Amino acid sequence: MHIAVIARVLGMLLMIFSFTMLSPIIVSSIYGELTSSTFLIAFAITLLSGLLFWLPAMRKKGELRTRDGFFVTVFFWLVLSTFGALPLWLSDALQLSFVDSLFESVSGLTTTGATVISGLDTLPKSILFYRQQLQWLGGIGIVVIAVAILPMLGIGGMQMYRAETPGPLKDSKLTPRIAETANVLFKIYLTITILCALAYNLAGMSVFDAISHSFSTVAIGGFSTHDESIGFFNSDLIMGICAFFMVVSGLNFALHYLAWHNRRLSFYWADPEARMYIYLLIFGMAVTCLYLYFSGTYDWESSVSLGVFQLVSIMTTTGFTTTDFNSWPTFLPFFLIFLSFFGACAGSTGGGIKIGRMLIMAQQGIREVYRLIHPNALLPIKIQNQRIPDRVADAIWAFFGVYLAVFYIMVLLLLASGLDFVTAWSATAAALNNLGPGLGSVATNYADIGVFAKSVLCWGMLLGRLEIFTLLVLFMPTFWKN
Repeated sequence: MHIAVIARVLGMLLMIFSFTMLSPIIVSSIYGELTSSTFLIAFAITLLSGLLFWLPAMRKKGELRTRDGFFVTVFFWLVLSTFGALPLWLSDALQLSFVDSLFESVSGLTTTGATVISGLDTLPKSILFYRQQLQWLGGIGIVVIAVAILPMLGIGGMQMYRAETPGPLKDSKLTPRIAETANVLFKIYLTITILCALAYNLAGMSVFDAISHSFSTVAIGGFSTHDESIGFFNSDLIMGICAFFMVVSGLNFALHYLAWHNRRLSFYWADPEARMYIYLLIFGMAVTCLYLYFSGTYDWESSVSLGVFQLVSIMTTTGFTTTDFNSWPTFLPFFLIFLSFFGACAGSTGGGIKIGRMLIMAQQGIREVYRLIHPNALLPIKIQNQRIPDRVADAIWAFFGVYLAVFYIMVLLLLASGLDFVTAWSATAAALNNLGPGLGSVATNYADIGVFAKSVLCWGMLLGRLEIFTLLVLFMPTFWKN
């Protein structure tokens, strides 16, 4: 590996990240809060640490190879999460331990939305804004944003893009140049965020809440500035706007680009993954609303408004809440979390296994049934009239198998830490699917679970965000051989 080039990239990216700690200072000044020193200290530590990485290798140039890309991606997320915890750890208003601060930082950057903080309504707005900003940065993928500057450093970025991009088909690019691809993704992401913030503001949110919630909505993160989450606003219009932008953010960003570039909305419905995503959402809404109504939980109007919103929020792995869905009839909480395993589309900001993978696995399962009847038949898997290579199909099944293995290892570790099964199962699903809220003891907050359980969940959130293999590949002996 090119250690000097890797150190130079990590240093540069860490220095860039340090400047994001200055925006909460502006918020602090606007609202007359005494939190500026906290962010200045965190900024200085992060910037100086980046310089220590960068200066010794500042004149080194070279192309990042595949192994280098995986290494940079994983270690930058680890380093970013650690330094991102500094403002939370140093804040007098929070009084968090470093483990709790790290948990909150990892949860924010991986867009999981699990939190150890309560009393959000009384916290300084600069702290609240910083949490929301972490999710926004994590949503687009700080590494994908950063590859736009790598050509200026004399370093190619495709290897980092492949390691970071979610979904089964990682070699596809929207544009011929990777830097241009990163720019396109960022512009689309920023545009959707601005539209979401404007819609929230027009619906009655304050400017601060509108911007803050647009960050976590488009990032499919779920952090809020209020303990009651979206339920705080008690507005069907805000719930509707939130649900719409969660669905939009759960679509493949390549489709947003194609629709915008060609001025045609038909690209959305023409995509098999997007269609399956919409079908699953409609199916889930129908089941949730009907079950709430016929079980006598709510009247019809409340069943529809609360059921539709909560289903969209959980399936897209956003994690916003308007009510305590943990108290719904037993079937529904487990049904909602089950759908979070499907998650959103590949190439979106959502978590979960991804609809694209589920679609290919379903087709392969059907193919195997046909082969029992016609053993010699040639039955290729096709998506939108394009044949899916057997290597991709095999990789998806391998991913699914490893995903389940990691899932149940995490469940066993959490059970060993003393958690009950419902809490351990749902907390693992919430972490690995980057969902946020769980059931049982973690239905609203993760503050009461132990340090070991929080550490396990931190690794789970990172594994989910980096889609398992990107992180696990570093533990393979062959990865470190020349």
